[in-house]
Amino acid sequence: MILTVTADIDHDGFITIQELQTMIRRNSLTEDPIPSHVVRKIHQIADADHDGRLNYIEFVNMINDPKFRSIFGRYVTKYVNFVVPRKKLGVWDDEPDLQTLYEDEYSCCPPRLGMIIISVIEIIFFCIDEAKEANSTKYAAGPMAMLFIYDPAKRYEFWRFLTYMFVHIGHLHLVVNLIVQIFIGIPLEMVHGWWRVLVIYFAGVVAGSLGTSITDPTSKLAGASGGVYSLITAHIATIIMNWSEMSFPAVQLIIFLLITGVDVGTSIYNRYWANMEEHIGYVAHFAGAVAGLLVGIVVLKNLKLTKKENVMWWIAVAVYVILMLVGICWNTFYTGYFPKQT
Repeated sequence: MILTVTADIDHDGFITIQELQTMIRRNSLTEDPIPSHVVRKIHQIADADHDGRLNYIEFVNMINDPKFRSIFGRYVTKYVNFVVPRKKLGVWDDEPDLQTLYEDEYSCCPPRLGMIIISVIEIIFFCIDEAKEANSTKYAAGPMAMLFIYDPAKRYEFWRFLTYMFVHIGHLHLVVNLIVQIFIGIPLEMVHGWWRVLVIYFAGVVAGSLGTSITDPTSKLAGASGGVYSLITAHIATIIMNWSEMSFPAVQLIIFLLITGVDVGTSIYNRYWANMEEHIGYVAHFAGAVAGLLVGIVVLKNLKLTKKENVMWWIAVAVYVILMLVGICWNTFYTGYFPKQT
């Protein structure tokens, strides 16, 4: 958790009174920080086991305690503002427009559970396969993998175009996807709503399987990378559609483009030039990224829709619909292109 890392200065896994005071003083929004005796009292209340320091659970409970919401709520806001681009004020603005400054209107109530539920299901599927047969996840040989992985020889089982996202190859594959989708997806849910984020995520997953089925018709596909990449490029869509309202949009756009470009570029190089047989569906990454960008432009909130952005919105709709129709029709009518169904 980002807040825990910020507070735990000596990285021993616990937060002392001094570390809590330092965190609050560094992030104080006023010239008069919270008095030391108040911080000590807060620390004492949160210290459930009375050992003089806060562990992870105690710290999280303190952050979420309604009594301390006004004190620690700003740190949640800071993380949301880091992940979701921030609106800049106009020359004549004295304060942000609360109706349009959507990154300051995040909500935790009701809890944003979309990405959490998806992540829990992925973990459960992984554990079931490992419990049935140790190391079966390395080869997608477990019962859950066999039922839900995308298999080009079982395309008639249409659910596999989506459910392959629940199957992961090895621990690292699962952990990386969980980290990205939680730390990027949840802040997006807090600002844009859970359903918008899930629409983007599922669009990326389906685009990944359709894209792979066409470009690499004999390959199986597992993992949520298509959905994960769609979340990353959804941030790019947010920046594009709110360019004039954002602070330093070019810098934020370059950062996300570099993250996506370096990973995709490295993957393509390893597959087609370095001849590294990693059995990774790189096209799913790219297709998911494209879907996230297009669907993100369509469904994510826009602070102020300009004429140019309206044109861009319709272009995104048209391109996405065309690409999806091509993928669906190819899989439906061009059956000779694919392996024999079993």
